[in-house]
Amino acid sequence: MVQQVAPQYSLAWLHKMAEIPQTEWDALAQPLATPFLEWEWLNNLETSGSATARTGWQPCHLTVWRDRQLIAAAPLYIKGHSYGEFVFDHQWADLAYRLGLEYYPKLLGMTPFTPAVGYRFLIAPGEDEDFITGMMVAEIDHFCSRNRLSGCNFLFVDPQWKPVLERQGFQGWLHHSYIWGNQNFKGFEDYLKIFNSNQRKNIKRERKSVVQANLQMVVHEGSEIPHHLYPLIYRFYSSTCDKFYWGSKYLTRQFFEQLYPNYQGRVVLFAAYSGDRNPEKPVGLSFCLRKGNNLYGRYWGCLEEFDCLHFEACYYRPVQWAIEQGIQMFDPGAGGRHKRRRGFPATPNYSMHRFYDDRMTKILNAYIGEINDMEQQEIDAINQDLPFTKKEIVF
Repeated sequence: MVQQVAPQYSLAWLHKMAEIPQTEWDALAQPLATPFLEWEWLNNLETSGSATARTGWQPCHLTVWRDRQLIAAAPLYIKGHSYGEFVFDHQWADLAYRLGLEYYPKLLGMTPFTPAVGYRFLIAPGEDEDFITGMMVAEIDHFCSRNRLSGCNFLFVDPQWKPVLERQGFQGWLHHSYIWGNQNFKGFEDYLKIFNSNQRKNIKRERKSVVQANLQMVVHEGSEIPHHLYPLIYRFYSSTCDKFYWGSKYLTRQFFEQLYPNYQGRVVLFAAYSGDRNPEKPVGLSFCLRKGNNLYGRYWGCLEEFDCLHFEACYYRPVQWAIEQGIQMFDPGAGGRHKRRRGFPATPNYSMHRFYDDRMTKILNAYIGEINDMEQQEIDAINQDLPFTKKEIVF
């Protein structure tokens, strides 16, 4: 559907990334810090059968054109559930039910299955961001009204974009994730100095146990990654989902296979090889992406249990590599219990929300401040309990 909103602008809702020219989309997305809004990643989610209407992620991307030139875009999805979002809004769904309202479907802005900060509208440099955002939000409001969607939610938003949305009337909901920051570390030993003596000993013991198991960690990056490892990524990802996270196997085997060759430049694998096994097949592996000075941990798995291999593959070796590469930020992915004690403080992030029922809006406005205060108290409590030498360390 194409709508002419002004003589020089037209807005179109498109249901496939393939309908949008890759070069024009990436001209907007590639300058951003996040890799998860780039055309290849989003298109792969769709063509692999991972993010589709059948899986409850119906693509419905909003695009803005001027003289047939793409000047703004928003990857959006109509959701019939809340799975794969990592912002747990079930209390809002329960509230809607108690009010006699249908919470689903809803409109969602995020990269599917990706709890990494950075979502925003893609707007060409030189454009008036507030004006373009306002035009897009007005169209989203009309779209949700026409299609009886309960609300519009943007998750893991770029912190610089948050005030733009607040000026459009969206409410911010505070959450936290666990992020490592590089404090000009010269090496891993320098990094260890931030911990108290007990935790330094613990980390050294955990790393030593991997060596004692006759395991060797190898970093594979970009075009140097052997082609045969890509299908194996799904096997490791699948094994972890089956063991620990029932119902969370969102990505298909085809998704990982399609990373080669079109997206391999962003991929970094931290692979564990056993001296007693096939030298070409790792026994454990963590799958990460790098863009510029940022590293993102996504998935991990192992074929059998080795003491502390999870910590080595997902935290210690990536941190060591990040320091060597001059990377400034490492987001290791969802979850937090293990990360807290290994140098990943609780770090705030926001989702932004709008409901289209007045009762829901009034309740959101009345209580979101109290909810956010409670979340901030939890963040502060977590960070006061971290095993650092100095409590005032800021990441």
